[in-house]
Order: sequence, then C-alpha cells, then structure tokens
Amino acid sequence: MLKLIMRQEMGDDSIDDFTTSDDSLDYEKDLANGERASKNSQLHKRLDDLLEQKRLKALLDDTDDWDID
Repeated sequence: MLKLIMRQEMGDDSIDDFTTSDDSLDYEKDLANGERASKNSQLHKRLDDLLEQKRLKALLDDTDDWDID
C-alpha cells in the first residue's frame, strides 16, 4: 500500500530509488558489546530515571496552581 501511495504522489517515477538492493546489511557490527554495552545500558537507565524524576517534579510543582479548598 505504501508503494501505491508513493507512486501516486510521485507520478510515474520509479520507486526503486528508495529501496536498497542489498538486504544483507549488517547493523550488528555497529552495536556495542561486552562491557561497553553494559555501561551504555546503565547510562540509558540513569537517563530514563532522571527524566522520570523531572517529569514527576514538574507535576508536583504544577499542583501549587490548583485551588484546593
């Protein structure tokens, strides 16, 4: 369906320009492994925790604006 939509938008141009002819690309070689992967995982977890704390703090700070009687 995506190809059909793209064909309609592009007219008679070939869709082959947008597809890769080599389906055997190896993305795994770019990924960290071993100790580096572990450090990256810990770093991402720490960043997620900090962002969650920031989000929760913003929610708590927002409660000051509420008029609760």
